[in-house]
Amino acid sequence: MSAGGLMGPPRDRGEEWFTEIYLAHYERIVRYSLRRLYDGDAAAEVAQEVFIIAWRRRMQVPPECLPWLYAVARRVLANTRREGRTAPQVTFLADVSGGGGQAVAMVQDSLVAVAGVRAALATLPDIDQEILRLIGWEELSLGEAATVLCCTRATAAVRLHRARKRLTKAMNAQTDREG
Repeated sequence: MSAGGLMGPPRDRGEEWFTEIYLAHYERIVRYSLRRLYDGDAAAEVAQEVFIIAWRRRMQVPPECLPWLYAVARRVLANTRREGRTAPQVTFLADVSGGGGQAVAMVQDSLVAVAGVRAALATLPDIDQEILRLIGWEELSLGEAATVLCCTRATAAVRLHRARKRLTKAMNAQTDREG
């Protein structure tokens, strides 16, 4: 029984099954949430809620459960935002220790690049942001991203293509403003 397929028929979905999917995917769900909330405690709470739902709905969880877990996390995050329980916060790296000046400069350059991508990404519609995050950050296949977004693979491919074009345009516009 592998973490990818995660055990056989739904009738076998007891504590052992749950423990296996929890250990295999908990950190990925936390990271998924953290990249959207910028708050470690809130991200952990979202992950906990996702796994509570997974336990309650264990007979409905597909064998390849990671895209299903991401879809649940996406809905939990949407509900959390609608209820006003979280507001995205910007996190700054205030102190970089060790590694000397060259390491600090490299980290700062990386942070500037990441900040530029995040700023350009923030100008896009939510659905564009989500498809780009699922493919780029969560490293899902197009089919898995389609599952998370509850759409067909063809629809996800079109969304990804359009989102990439919009992101490129937003990044170019940002570069033009800075330069």
